[in-house]
Amino acid sequence: MYCTQNITEDVVWVGGSDRRLAQFENLFPLPNGVTYNSYVIQDEKTALLDTADASIAHQFLENVEYTLADKPLDYLVINHMEPDHCAMIHEIVRRWPQVKLVGNSKTFKLLGQFFDFSLEDRCIEVKEGDTLNLGRHTLTFVMTPMVHWPEVMMTYDQTDKILFCADAFGTFGAFNGPIFADEVDFQHRVLDEARRYYTNIVGKYGMQVQTTLKKAATLDIQALCPLHGPIWRKDIPWFLEKYDRWSRYEPEEKGVVIVYGSMYGHTQNAAEVLANLLAQKNISNLRVYDISKTHYSYVISDLFCYSHFVLAAPTYNTGIYLPMEDLLHDMAALNLQNRTYSLIGNGSWAPLSAKKMAAQLASMKNMQQVGEPLTIRSSLKKEQLPEMEQLAQAIADSLQA
Repeated sequence: MYCTQNITEDVVWVGGSDRRLAQFENLFPLPNGVTYNSYVIQDEKTALLDTADASIAHQFLENVEYTLADKPLDYLVINHMEPDHCAMIHEIVRRWPQVKLVGNSKTFKLLGQFFDFSLEDRCIEVKEGDTLNLGRHTLTFVMTPMVHWPEVMMTYDQTDKILFCADAFGTFGAFNGPIFADEVDFQHRVLDEARRYYTNIVGKYGMQVQTTLKKAATLDIQALCPLHGPIWRKDIPWFLEKYDRWSRYEPEEKGVVIVYGSMYGHTQNAAEVLANLLAQKNISNLRVYDISKTHYSYVISDLFCYSHFVLAAPTYNTGIYLPMEDLLHDMAALNLQNRTYSLIGNGSWAPLSAKKMAAQLASMKNMQQVGEPLTIRSSLKKEQLPEMEQLAQAIADSLQA
């Protein structure tokens, strides 16, 4: 059966949830599933804004057919060509052969790469500021390339003042009934997954997100309709501020993320001793992760959130312990910057990991080291506790500055 909900009198959510998918993009764990949002505008002319992933094909198509009733589908607006949103385009064209496809030049290039059906006499190419009149509703198109694909655009409904914002302002997680952000405890139940979504999917493109936010600031936005996660109709400035901070790579909070890699528990012990010393200095905003166990996407999310981090890893084949090296690669790839860090290295005969981690961090923007790197040989000894104490004090002083 159909499962739809009105956002306004004329705008209807026709998406669905997938709780079976294990990993988003076959990379990022989805313990709570994911939504694929799609929207229909009912007017003198009808418009469908984006499609959905093939995994919810039956639900999506039933929703669209029910919402349109016996009306034709006049336009399919394609804001984003990633397959979890464009997978059903061919089926939409097959069922409503008269539909016009609305997109930009890069949209249609990708459309031809993904599909084989003819685009002749079917496409309406739009540019920045172009409009499409549906009757009561007028749509304006806003180009937002590399948020997070080159063809991405957003669609602004001048009438209901809705920004259909593609993959921006989205989050991981299936709907548990409510589809609106103000109907859930977003700050305490959803924000972490919204941050994990942003930092791992869009985090690299902070400059492009800043450009998008400047464009959004010129619009009277009464609702944000993303392609993943809850729809925003209240407290929109609060969420925009989060995106502004994340895309400027500024921490949300003062705190310390301690990430360790440990083969036999000795480096773990050093990390836990440091965490306890910090707690004794009244530093309570702490997160400790085993990078071999916790998926890096959760660690990346907290590295974007907190002001300070500590990396602790053994030397492995004269290099960095591999899971930690992978994390450092992702930190650089996602443009993490403007943080304060400390290092703990370990090695039984040639301890090089601290030096090599420092070299990789030096290539990232505005990374400030606090305290001298602590190197242990095999295991932390009582004689090194004064050094560990000094490191903890340096971190605490930096946090309290």
